[in-house]
Amino acid sequence: MDSEEETLYDDIDSGNESSGDDVDFAMDVESSNPIERTADTDEYPFEVLSTEEIVQHMVDCIKDVNTVVEIPATTTRILLNHFKWDKEKLMERFYDGDQEKLFTEAHVINPFTKTSALIKNRPQIKTNATEECGVCFMALPASMMTGLECGHRFCTSCWGEYLTTKIMEEGVGQTIACAAHACDILVDDANVMRLIKDSKVKLKYQHLITNSFVECNRLLRWCPSPDCNNAIKVQYVESKPVTCKCNHTFCFNCGENWHDPVKCRLLRKWIKKCDDDSETSNWIAANTKECPKCNVTIEKDGGCNHMICKNSCKTEFCWVCLGPWQPHGSSWYNCNRYDEEDAKVARDAQEKSRAALQRYLFYCNRYMNHMQSLKFENKLYSSVKEKMEEMQQHNMSWIEVQFLKKAVDILCLCRQTLMYTYVFAYYLQKNNQSVLFEDNQRDLESATECLSEYLERDITSENLADIKQKVQDKYRYCDSRRKVLLEHVHEGYEKDWWDYLD
Repeated sequence: MDSEEETLYDDIDSGNESSGDDVDFAMDVESSNPIERTADTDEYPFEVLSTEEIVQHMVDCIKDVNTVVEIPATTTRILLNHFKWDKEKLMERFYDGDQEKLFTEAHVINPFTKTSALIKNRPQIKTNATEECGVCFMALPASMMTGLECGHRFCTSCWGEYLTTKIMEEGVGQTIACAAHACDILVDDANVMRLIKDSKVKLKYQHLITNSFVECNRLLRWCPSPDCNNAIKVQYVESKPVTCKCNHTFCFNCGENWHDPVKCRLLRKWIKKCDDDSETSNWIAANTKECPKCNVTIEKDGGCNHMICKNSCKTEFCWVCLGPWQPHGSSWYNCNRYDEEDAKVARDAQEKSRAALQRYLFYCNRYMNHMQSLKFENKLYSSVKEKMEEMQQHNMSWIEVQFLKKAVDILCLCRQTLMYTYVFAYYLQKNNQSVLFEDNQRDLESATECLSEYLERDITSENLADIKQKVQDKYRYCDSRRKVLLEHVHEGYEKDWWDYLD
């Protein structure tokens, strides 16, 4: 490798979008307080990387491979990206005997044969001669023409415009192909940085490369918290909680907020169910009927059962039995007599829809209620801070008033756990263990509501000292009940107690 390739990645920007317009590669890494970890996170080793550390990790991966394969760093990065930054898989393919196929699949020129390829593809240019650019078709001096290892040459101005469009308008970084038609050879980083003159475009390209490195690497995940530019690095992928330096805790496997006790698969299913229109269809089936003639959907908005279809058919029918309205005045017409055989199909379909909708709304309402309460509980920190300051004015030390913050911490944990227990319960089939789960859920919910009421209503300036023991006893009880509930669910996972509904 030449010196330019060796220093290319040492100078690359961290990829932090908030770093400004200037390409300033030096960034100060702010220190943060140590994160308090739970027992769950202690069991799952992870590391929080700043944007600069992410880039350094990428550089280290490239160097690790290059110490063995000895090819240009920019080519190594393309190969690693092709294998989603799995160094072992790249090494295995590199030494399997078919290197030419490897480079072809990764859309790069084989660095061991590119010299002969360049000689073969590049036209012979006489001194002081001109070349025609294949993009703008202008005849320009050979010194203004350049190209990739594939041999396709265009003027530097057209190259710059082409790359700028790809980066700034299309957001492409890792997979920019040669500007020549039908050529799939990828433009390497060294050529991109050489051909682009605008510092903003260079910075955007570096952002794209860094972002792609994290998103392609299964052992890395961006922190999903807004305005956070850190990433989490793990040794192996598992559905475990990780906590960023910004204090946001999330599931590494799926990226959602930590959702114990429900598993990622069921949570994804639940989120999709809440987002799509399936429940709208259930509501329509449960609350509407179809005109017996033209089949248009009708919703009843009054007490009268005499329906007149407002569609073009103008059919008059009975809402109750869907029969024609005219004979309803006759004494012989049996609208009041239920015909099991004739109505069975319609009844079963509508009742099934009603039951499914009612069941979904039961769990969804409780899920959303705890989610809303959790948002309010997070606002408690500001009011608790005021109460803590007030308690210190009543001859209590800073250490003595920390029980209030601890109480809010546990309250928020309980709310979050309860929220996801309703997702778990929605898909859970009834059995003896599910009854025990619901008992644990009820106990935790009751204790959580009591703790919430203490913190929001019962603490006044007159009873600050007296309420302390009640709050401490309650948050300890909540914490213990939460652990009992989770331990029971986890034991069920291990012993295969849980069966799920489709």
